[in-house]
Amino acid sequence: MPFSYKPLLKLLIDRGMKKEELRHAIKAGPSSFAKLNRDGEYVSLELLDRICTALNVPIEAVIEHIPEPPQEESEPKE
Repeated sequence: MPFSYKPLLKLLIDRGMKKEELRHAIKAGPSSFAKLNRDGEYVSLELLDRICTALNVPIEAVIEHIPEPPQEESEPKE
């Protein structure tokens, strides 16, 4: 799950705005918008742009990158 939409959910709470209100404001379909509830789901940049524009915020206020921990390389067996 390299991406999280928790910043957006926190922003909506801070502004007293419901997700459904934002969905209608940006004219997003229910299935597209539902992906924001599931971290790591692909959301188009076009949808993220509409969210940022409607809320007048930078992308960092909507999405957060969570780096995956580095995987250890397995040593070859001899």
